[in-house]
Amino acid sequence: MDPFKEMNQDTPGEVCNLVKGKWVQGKTFRKDIPDPLNGEDFLNVPDTLEYNEFIDNLDICPKSGLHNPLKNVERYLMLGEVCTKTAELLREDEVAEYFVKLIQRVMPKSDSQCLGEVTVTRIFFENFSGDNVRFLARSFSNPGDHLGQESSGYRWPFGSVCIIAPFNFPLEIPALQLMGALFMGNRPLVKVDSKVSVVFEQLLRLLIHCGLPAEDVDFINCKGEVMGELVKKSENKIRLLQFTVRKKWLINWLLILKVKLE
Repeated sequence: MDPFKEMNQDTPGEVCNLVKGKWVQGKTFRKDIPDPLNGEDFLNVPDTLEYNEFIDNLDICPKSGLHNPLKNVERYLMLGEVCTKTAELLREDEVAEYFVKLIQRVMPKSDSQCLGEVTVTRIFFENFSGDNVRFLARSFSNPGDHLGQESSGYRWPFGSVCIIAPFNFPLEIPALQLMGALFMGNRPLVKVDSKVSVVFEQLLRLLIHCGLPAEDVDFINCKGEVMGELVKKSENKIRLLQFTVRKKWLINWLLILKVKLE
């Protein structure tokens, strides 16, 4: 997708869902996402109504995660390598400029604000390059009170998790939340505000290009009410829900999920 020459009424951009490692085009598209510059149509974002496959995919990841300190430990290094390659690409002027322009097309900000978001995201990937994902999972051990006894604590995954990200930082927030979930062995289902989800989709394609297994994450584009239904029907499968939303949406989600805010 080219934010320089495309993403306009004549050549609209198209966002896809990611389901079990495959990019899936939408059958119907949102009609309420206008170009912030002129109000015209410029993006085809899926208006997903059928979500049973996303619910079924929550069973792919066990409660012990895709990896943990006792199994599939090579994945820590794999994710560190993904971070290394991603940071290298984001350091290239052409790639950084691409994301600056892409952010600017859906969330009008100044060049410096958009570049700042790209820079913060790149530094995050640099910080977790190499062995640093493995070090993040550092455990602890305490000696017991008699011979042969000790207590050990591990940083353990939840399993299948869900991330709902807002519109105001379309690259930084979902990128950091996604990678944080993946680092610890979780398998996330990600929903980003549809007005800006194209930015995350392009980052996700970049991560897969850099070695992230496409099956490790699902990405859905749908209206908030539909996502609410999905979460409600999956409340026994989603082990953790992380969402960054406005207050009125927070109240609605609290009512749906019957949880309290501490």
